[in-house]
Order: sequence, then structure tokens, then C-alpha cells
Amino acid sequence: MGQSSSTTAEVNIGEFSKSMSDRFLSSPIVSRDAVEKAGDWDLSSNIPDECLAYIFDFLCDGDRKRCSVVCRRWLRVEGNNRCRLSLNAQSEILSYLPSLFTRFDSVTKLALRCDRKSVSLNDDALILISLRCRNLIRLKLRGCRELTDLGVATFVQNCKGLKKLSCGSCTFGASAMNAVLQHCTGLEELSVKRLEKCKKLRKLHIDGWRTNRIGDEGLIAIAKHCSNLVELVLIGVNATHLSLATIAANCQKLERLALCGSSTIGDAEIVCIATKCMKLKKLCVKGCAISNIGVKALGSGCPDLVKVKVKKCRAVTSEIADWLQERRGPVIVNFDVVQYETLDAIVGGYGMQDNVVELATMAGQVIVEDASTSNGRLALIMTKLGLFASRNLVACAFRR
Repeated sequence: MGQSSSTTAEVNIGEFSKSMSDRFLSSPIVSRDAVEKAGDWDLSSNIPDECLAYIFDFLCDGDRKRCSVVCRRWLRVEGNNRCRLSLNAQSEILSYLPSLFTRFDSVTKLALRCDRKSVSLNDDALILISLRCRNLIRLKLRGCRELTDLGVATFVQNCKGLKKLSCGSCTFGASAMNAVLQHCTGLEELSVKRLEKCKKLRKLHIDGWRTNRIGDEGLIAIAKHCSNLVELVLIGVNATHLSLATIAANCQKLERLALCGSSTIGDAEIVCIATKCMKLKKLCVKGCAISNIGVKALGSGCPDLVKVKVKKCRAVTSEIADWLQERRGPVIVNFDVVQYETLDAIVGGYGMQDNVVELATMAGQVIVEDASTSNGRLALIMTKLGLFASRNLVACAFRR
């Protein structure tokens, strides 16, 4: 009996749904006669521009384009409220830029792409874009090989609100990047790939202690494209013997190397440097997990070595410093073998970090800092606290 009632109910619901659907379809809100009488009358004319723009935001790019050709009003509303724009950045685009950015006058996110077989837009086009899109917060450049350092520098002067910049397969170099960092003070993300002019790069300092995301993959890429490196400073970078071996093989002009605050730098990495970096003259290691074993490899490696500086490496002793000085003769050996447990306690008592302390050096000698008296340590710390910050770990690493 219950089963029969259920079947009847299902049939009634189905019939009801069908009848309601037919009724809705056969009775439009606006009658056909009204539409025919209206002719070209815009049925959306009562919708405010703001509401129409809000509706467009829910559409994909293809649908937005199709809507923009419905009528002049939709074309205007769609263009004035488009924030993201991607352009084929060929050289011919220059003549179209004024009309493009008259229509799309609210763009804040711009992508410029040019394929390898075409000539890209030049500095004039990029500068014109910067004048018409001063509110840009994101810019992506791909294959724009006609852009120079001067063009990029002028662009960032006009678009100082830039927060994200991504560059790939372009020909401008380090000067352009310096201009970006100088003028775009609110920059949050910077992605650089395959900058051809960086092949001439001679000095590179990478400070990754905040993010701790840079490792072997990034360093290997640098080694492959920056063969003229003479000075390399890595702070908080997760390098291993794999990337260091690639750097040694490809960057054979490397003379100065600093490795600071990395938990992945150990004896294997120092041995790799000693055996493969034949032109290295100055080596600075601070706050890394090396021991006497790694330092001992420097006794016979790096034939051009003139200075070795080891700081805050707990497993390195004063005995190995004496041994290395005796073994290498004229090489300046500067080692810090402070008793860290006591020193950390003193610095911690004043609310400071242990890596802000830079101890005095004496050129030409083996320096073994003595922490025998607490008064002496405290005086030394109080003297130096105001001179060094945690990000200046290598401020005097390569001082001549």
C-alpha cells in the first residue's frame, strides 16, 4: 500500500515539473509582440553600467569578447572595466597602442608575449604603455628581445606601483633589474628567467634567508647562464655539492665566494670547492655545518687562495686553523672559534641575535678569538652591536 502511494507521488511530481517548465517556456517575461515593436531597443538599457560590468566579470575571455560586439554601450562598459589584458607584443603593435588603451583604460595586469620568430615591441612601445597604464601592478614579459635597460628603467619610473614582475627570454640585463628594485619599492614578487645579457654578470649576491626557497636548481641555472661570475655571495641558500660542482665547472673565473647561514653547506661542499674551484682567491664561510674535515681539504686545494675566513662554525677548532696556516704559508687564515654557548647566552640576555656580532680581524695572522672573560666578551659585543645587522653577514668578507 505504501509502495503504491510512493509511485503515485513520483508521477505527480514529474507531471507538475513538466507543466511548470512548459508554462515558463510558453510565457516569456517580455512578449514577442513587445520585442517586435521595440525594434532595436536595448533591453539592457535599464541596467546600470556598474551592474553590467559586474556581470561581465563572471564571463570567460571568449564570452567577454563576444559580448563586447553586441552594441556600442557593451563595448564601452566591457573595455572600461577590464583589468587583465594579454597582448601579442610584436613590433607592429606600436601604432595600435593609443586606441587599445583608450578602450582598455583600467588595466592593472598586463602580459606582453612575442614568439621567437617575430620582432618584439621596442622601448618606445613599452614607454607609451607605461604612460597610458600608470596603475599597473602586474607585468609579464616573454620574448621581448628588443627591450633595453633604458626602456625598462623608464617604464618602472612611470609605473612605481608595480607589485609583481615576471621576465623571460628578454635581452635587458642587471641595470634594468636594479632600476626595478630602486623605483618599485612595493614590489612583492620578482621572477627572472633566461635574461640573455646576464651572461656578462660578474658579481651576484643572493640573500635568501627570509624565504629559504633557493636551492640547487636555481644555482645550477645561474651557473649555466652566468659563466663570467667573479664574485658570488650566498646567504641562507640551500646549496649542496651538486650545484657547487656545476658553478665550479661553468664559472671558471670565480675568485670570491661567500657561503653564509646555510644548513646544507657541510664538509662535502667544502671539499668540492677545494678540488674544483681552481681560480678561487677568497673564501668566506659563516654559520655553516662544516668541521675540521672540510677545512683540511683547503690545505691542498684552491692553488690561488689568498684568504680564508671561517666564522660561527661550531665544529671547527683552533687546531685546524693553526694547521692550515702552517700548511698554506702566506694565505691569510681568519678563524672565529668562540665558545658559542657562553656567547649566545650573553647576547640573548640583551635581546639580540648571535649573528649580529662581527669580531675584529688581523690581516696576515691566524685569528683565534678568545672568550675567556665575560667582561671582555660583553665589552666587545656592546661595541659591535650597533655596527652590524643580521643581513650584513658578509659585509667585510672580501675586504682587501
